Amino acid sequence: MSLRPSPLPTGHPLRYSYGTNGLTDLRLDDALSLLADLGYDGVGLTLDHMHLDPLAPDLAARTHKLARRLDELGLGVTLETGARYVLDPRRKHGPSLLDPDPAQRARRADLLVRAVQIATDLGAHAVHCFSGILPKDTAGEADTGAADTGAGTEGQAVAAEDAAWKRLAETLTPVLDVATAAGIPLAVEPEPGHLLATLDDFHRLRTDLGSPDALGLTLDIGHCQCLEPLSPADCVRAAAPWLRHVQIEDMRRGVHEHLPFGDGEIDFPPVLEALAAVGYQGLVSVELPRHSHAGPQLAQQSLPFLHHAAAVSTPPDADRPPNPGEGHTDSDGRTP
Repeated sequence: MSLRPSPLPTGHPLRYSYGTNGLTDLRLDDALSLLADLGYDGVGLTLDHMHLDPLAPDLAARTHKLARRLDELGLGVTLETGARYVLDPRRKHGPSLLDPDPAQRARRADLLVRAVQIATDLGAHAVHCFSGILPKDTAGEADTGAADTGAGTEGQAVAAEDAAWKRLAETLTPVLDVATAAGIPLAVEPEPGHLLATLDDFHRLRTDLGSPDALGLTLDIGHCQCLEPLSPADCVRAAAPWLRHVQIEDMRRGVHEHLPFGDGEIDFPPVLEALAAVGYQGLVSVELPRHSHAGPQLAQQSLPFLHHAAAVSTPPDADRPPNPGEGHTDSDGRTP
């Protein structure tokens, strides 16, 4: 019998989950039990060594056991692939989909293929991924032509970036083939400081790939506050046709730092109103990867906050606070 959740009706209440990357001090079963006890609808499961290790032996058996446990607890699931050192103990988030070495890029692609297979077995709604930052040594591989024609440093940078976009599309293509066959969306996340950092960047990748149905979007509400020109609520509306996964936390304009609710600048009722209005049917997953030391307490506090924010009625014509002023994004390519 398939564990895949049945499609939810349009206009359903929002469903909330909590990311296990914010509960890394807990055993996975303890984390799942906590979330179920607190009333969460699901879990954002990061594939990592301390929870579900995608590279350890007996993956199929461990995944099957987890599927039974999720079913027992009534938890939905999305798969996160942003573990810091799951592939390389010395390079954070390395290798990426942009690595200059084809063999290293293939390792990242293989992890995503494994994630799609795990998602199929768990009945997950989507698999999340991101591009990675532009490697500093990319220029030497891609820019020779620009240098020879006298294009200079600026031309070299443009050529390097164009080569990186091509590399990203080529590396994701076989992953998307697997995702298409499995019926599992691959939801790419715009990440501050990465090659694919904004909604416009997502659309560039989508166009480069020919708009495959399996390619979706992970929208991080904090990232919208951090660097998008639109307000977070307007980002939701703009992204709606491609929205497959949502991460949520508080954040300030121009500073890429995931914050507990109330510690940043986001006005949440309009965001949740927009998500409900566009008919988003996935999980809305709290993303606090740097707060595991207080994970159980923050998980307990976050769900009532979201329920209260969702219950606040915001009339369509009401004046809403302006988006905080523009500013430099202090991320340095940092991914939580």
